[in-house]
Amino acid sequence: MADRTRGDVQGGVLVEYVGGGGGGSGSGGGAASGGEGASVVKLLELAQVPPERLADFSRLRPFSFFNTNNLWVSLKAVKALVAADALQAPVLVTERVVPGLGHVLELETAAGAAIEFFRRAVGVRVPRSRFLPVKSTADLLAVTSNLYELRHGSLVVSPRREVSTPPVIKLGPEFAHLAGYSERLPHLPDCVDLEHLTVSGNVFFGRGVVLKGTVIIVAESGARIDVPDGSVLEDKVVSGALRIVDH
Repeated sequence: MADRTRGDVQGGVLVEYVGGGGGGSGSGGGAASGGEGASVVKLLELAQVPPERLADFSRLRPFSFFNTNNLWVSLKAVKALVAADALQAPVLVTERVVPGLGHVLELETAAGAAIEFFRRAVGVRVPRSRFLPVKSTADLLAVTSNLYELRHGSLVVSPRREVSTPPVIKLGPEFAHLAGYSERLPHLPDCVDLEHLTVSGNVFFGRGVVLKGTVIIVAESGARIDVPDGSVLEDKVVSGALRIVDH
């Protein structure tokens, strides 16, 4: 597990259930055994949270850590559970929109959900430096910017950054695909002192842009915002339309 930030609200969290069986087999290798009053560690995913409790799930307290999906298991325990047909992880149902198909239902099981079937299962807290996923262009912006440096084949937080936690970066649908992202961000901004960035609409970044604190840039529908070369935006909200062209 790693420390949870505002950008990790979709990550699963470990919770402890007390009472009721945790399922699984009690035969050897550390497999879980249920029983009244037993304490069972389970993985709680966003898709399992009722709509009326989503706000609670998104809070950083009490859910301070989230699952990074790095799993260490005993093969003897896995063998015992498979032999007992006891690995029955819940099916997660998520509604998505697929271009050309419309609304579809995605059915999946989370590998980490198997934790509830193992006796003495624990979560191990690791630093954020161990978890740098790239699942979106927002993640891509973070890991390729000067927030990180490459040392001995590993990405580490820049020593110039005062805090170790990464900023929250949210990019609109115009940046969702690599072509649109590359067109609007041909030059990566300086993000060392950035805490939160939200960009929405037809926004284009110039060369040598510096972002600090909380920066929100929203282009109105049908409008365009060009962030000029060398701009320094610190705790700023930019909205409407802004375009500078050569005379």
